[in-house]
Amino acid sequence: MSRLKRGAILVLSGPSGAGKSTIINAAAPEIGEYYFSISTTTRAPREGEQHGREYFFVTKEEFEEDIKAGNFLEYAQVHGNYYGTSLKPVREALEAGKLVIFDIDVQGHRLVRAKMNDITTSAFITPPTLRELENRLRARSTDSDEVITRRIENAKEEILALGEYDFTIINDSVEEAAKEFVIVAKAARLKQSREEEEAFIARWLQ
Repeated sequence: MSRLKRGAILVLSGPSGAGKSTIINAAAPEIGEYYFSISTTTRAPREGEQHGREYFFVTKEEFEEDIKAGNFLEYAQVHGNYYGTSLKPVREALEAGKLVIFDIDVQGHRLVRAKMNDITTSAFITPPTLRELENRLRARSTDSDEVITRRIENAKEEILALGEYDFTIINDSVEEAAKEFVIVAKAARLKQSREEEEAFIARWLQ
């Protein structure tokens, strides 16, 4: 398998409104096959939602079986329904040589690092300033003032974890940020696990 065809994990974090989805979509033709990790939930699908697109929809019994089997990276119960990140589709995508992309918060990044650090690369995506973030959130006209205020307060907390990430992508221009994202995605595929390093050293010494 070529080095750029190997499965790897790329964790993206950053405040809501930073443009993560826009950057991924702009970079998609350049980054090879990837799997965008989506959550599993026990809540019923809303109108227009499809299994395997917005969420994986499962029964409470199925979800609890997977909890017992250790198949979740993380999970929580919200308003009587379970939500979690299932490791099964992640493992399948890795075995197929895909880049697995997570769009998760700072706490989620720490969990991925704790479980799969040696094949994980991470990038924090942010607008150039807090003021610019606020301008973008207001320009979207999709959130109330209360929600925007909460997102800004969350962003102030999240930026403090910047040093935990391998890369920072400043989304001043989508075109430039997408170019940087392509470089980061390729770097993620080149990262060697400890097992691969040991195998290479053994071969090299023969």
